[in-house]
Amino acid sequence: MTVVLALTLGAVIGILLGLLGGGGSILAVPGLVYGLGIPLDQAVPMSLLVIGVASLFGAVPKIRAGQIQWRVMAVFAGTGVVAAFAGSAVNRLLPPAVTLGGFAVVMIASAIRMLSSTESVGTACRADGASAIDWRRCTSRSVPAGLGVGFLTGLFGVGGGFLIIPALVLLLGVQMAVAVGTSLLIVAVNSGAGLIAYLGHLRLDWALVAVFTVTAVGGSLLAGRYGGHVDKARLQRWFAVLIFAVAGFVLIEVLALR
Repeated sequence: MTVVLALTLGAVIGILLGLLGGGGSILAVPGLVYGLGIPLDQAVPMSLLVIGVASLFGAVPKIRAGQIQWRVMAVFAGTGVVAAFAGSAVNRLLPPAVTLGGFAVVMIASAIRMLSSTESVGTACRADGASAIDWRRCTSRSVPAGLGVGFLTGLFGVGGGFLIIPALVLLLGVQMAVAVGTSLLIVAVNSGAGLIAYLGHLRLDWALVAVFTVTAVGGSLLAGRYGGHVDKARLQRWFAVLIFAVAGFVLIEVLALR
């Protein structure tokens, strides 16, 4: 049963990463803790490992298609790496109930963002008459966003794509298709940094990690190849409802332990 749950969870997370550029990772930690019975201190680094690898593979079709904004990726990833280490350190200081309660709040915020998403693209950071970004004007927006995403990655084991996508699209004016590919690479780098911070504390079931990772990578590649035929707006709405439900369950479990 454990292997079946790992296969299912990995596939779902990989597919959502490939289709939406993020969001699927937010199911990883509660799935590992409550579905597979893995302690929180091991579920977070396991999530980082699986999400990082799946995101990297999922970004390959985007790289081949030229749908990556490399300078944006460098800024977000560069600031996020430092913050991911800080988030990992804070995670080890907090009681599991506090971490899971905070995680549920992040899930609710993510679901609200998904339900209120728009297809519009911001122009505040776009250079006049070009597709480039005016970094002199927008560094003050991109650096704090990168730091925030990186910190959440290390603290909760989430990829942060649910924050990266709106930041890229609405703040920096990156087109959605490019934002998805760029987000996947940022998630991969931040997850790798967060995982490194946990290396001295890992006690993982590596067979389970392998099953989880392989299915997540397969789902991500499959979604990246055939995702053009999916109604992503409708998928995102249903996914938001699922996140609300899971967040409610986590909050109930946390309150029941008090």
